[in-house]
Amino acid sequence: MTPDVAFRSTNAWRRRFYTLAFCLVAPAMALADGSGHDHGPPIGDAVMELPIFDAHVHYKDEAWPFFPEKTVLELMDKSGVAMALVSSAPDAGTIKLWQYAPGRIVPEMQPYHSGIGQTSWSYVPGLADYIVERLDRYPHVGIGEIHIYFQDAKNRGMLERVADIALERDIYLHIHANHEEIRAMYAFGADLKIIWAHGGFDPPQIIEAMLDEFPTLHAELSYREHETLGNGAGKLNPVWKALLIKHADRFMVGTDTWSNEQWADYEFLVLRNRAILSELPRPVAEAIAYKNAERLFGRKITRDLIGTR
Repeated sequence: MTPDVAFRSTNAWRRRFYTLAFCLVAPAMALADGSGHDHGPPIGDAVMELPIFDAHVHYKDEAWPFFPEKTVLELMDKSGVAMALVSSAPDAGTIKLWQYAPGRIVPEMQPYHSGIGQTSWSYVPGLADYIVERLDRYPHVGIGEIHIYFQDAKNRGMLERVADIALERDIYLHIHANHEEIRAMYAFGADLKIIWAHGGFDPPQIIEAMLDEFPTLHAELSYREHETLGNGAGKLNPVWKALLIKHADRFMVGTDTWSNEQWADYEFLVLRNRAILSELPRPVAEAIAYKNAERLFGRKITRDLIGTR
């Protein structure tokens, strides 16, 4: 048994269980939903027909031996993921995956490499030059995912420089930060285009206020599946549902494959995102599943991409 098969087989039973469970409960979830009638009925089990744009994928070097490029595309195909926004530490992982499947991978430039990581990157002299060099060499649509925990006199210059690069090139910043740090980034330029990783793990009321205030802010829902589905209740939280309907044009879904465990659970994670979408009206579900990504990244996303590279 190869290492990748051995690793993935430990979670195979769980993925099969949740696949079956979702297919059984999705119609019931849709029938039980009495909200959103002004936007049409919930899409229900027809959600399984939608192509998915995964807005938060990492292909880190630790994944390469266990999940080679062919395996990653197979996981995407099995899950109905037509296209993915990919960033990696190092960036070479993103490029490996993009070169293998340029029709399926949308690359963004994560600056972490050679011991430079989440907490240190904004303090490293000369890192902006590295970012520019990678952006010049490859067709990255953004810079990120980058983590911003706070600003101080030592890293403010780097953060402003990264904002300037994004503005100059009209590309996105994919930022993992709370709402206060997102607001601080907008102080560098009101026209910044920001994809807010995980919605900052902020509560939906704060996410709503931020989306109301900043028209170029979008959010992706990776790592929020448990919470949005009622913390294990298996039904979409009504506060989250109202937010997703109100700002249907500002959200995307994602899996955040930061670890091999996340890759092993990939099919399950996509199903969890489909469970969220299943309780939304079709136009809202389609927007969050893939149509927002079509608009943001200028791609055509259909199920016809499944099985292609």
